[in-house]
Amino acid sequence: MRNNWKFFLIPLLLLGGAVLLWRQWGQDNGPLVLYGNVEIRQVDVAFRVGGRIAALLVDEGDAVDAGRELARLDDDMLRREEDRARAEYERQLASLQRLENGYRSEEVASARAEVQAAAALAENARLQLRRVEELRAGNAISQKELDNARGTYRNAAARQQAAEEQLALVSTGYREEDIASQRAVVNAARADWELATIRCQDTRLLAPQKGIVLTRAREAGAIVQAGQTVFTLSLVDPVWLRVYVDEAHLGRLRPGMAVRVECDAAPGRSFPGTVGFISPAAEFTPKNVETEEVRTSLVYRLRVRMADPENIMRQGMPVRVFLRDDAPAEAPAP
Repeated sequence: MRNNWKFFLIPLLLLGGAVLLWRQWGQDNGPLVLYGNVEIRQVDVAFRVGGRIAALLVDEGDAVDAGRELARLDDDMLRREEDRARAEYERQLASLQRLENGYRSEEVASARAEVQAAAALAENARLQLRRVEELRAGNAISQKELDNARGTYRNAAARQQAAEEQLALVSTGYREEDIASQRAVVNAARADWELATIRCQDTRLLAPQKGIVLTRAREAGAIVQAGQTVFTLSLVDPVWLRVYVDEAHLGRLRPGMAVRVECDAAPGRSFPGTVGFISPAAEFTPKNVETEEVRTSLVYRLRVRMADPENIMRQGMPVRVFLRDDAPAEAPAP
């Protein structure tokens, strides 16, 4: 009887091994349930310019599409600034066009006439100076009269030279340096006009994405600065879930895998989803999904994108995620 215990121990060891193998097989091949929450995705919406709120066009709880106008500022002052910037641009553009076109034919003709008149005056002064020099040589006039005649001739000659230079200028047009400088002034004026136009457009506050108005932080008539929150939107499209998987089941998941989602708000129903991201780094189970068994376990975070056409999901709501083959059949609609 002393060795009979061997006959009992061997079956027990075999039975224990079978149980362990069965449990391991169940973990690897049984239904996989992941736990998590609907991600909280919000955006604070604000004007890019300051001013007085003229109108608030939505209220808390309203569903809005991307691009919908939410609020509007008074734009009278900004419109005047836009008009002034446009007028300055047009003025500088006209100056550029005048430089590029050069002088008009009438201006060239006028400059040529000035040269002819100046040349006639200079010739007359030269002849007068010769007569005065002859009279001075005969001591018929004073030295002062000779000096005056010489000064008159020098002035007439200088005027003739200036007229000839002006004619050359109007004949050849403006310098390229002057045209390039004015072109830069025009570009700056156009940029100022475009910036003023953008400021006017920014008096309309538009929804950046589809969502639901969660908070209205300002009222009509309030003066707001650029960047001050006017609305807070809860983003609902698409719906993202944050779920977690332990290392033992990590190999069963891959990006793009189809899953099904359940929540307590829709008992007996499941919703299709897709695994979008699997974190490469492990972390401890977060408090909002931990259980007694896994609260000290290391898990990997997943992001799951799901369809919610009936808008059942709410941000922060707990969910359960099944692999599509593991999920129970969806209950028929009532």
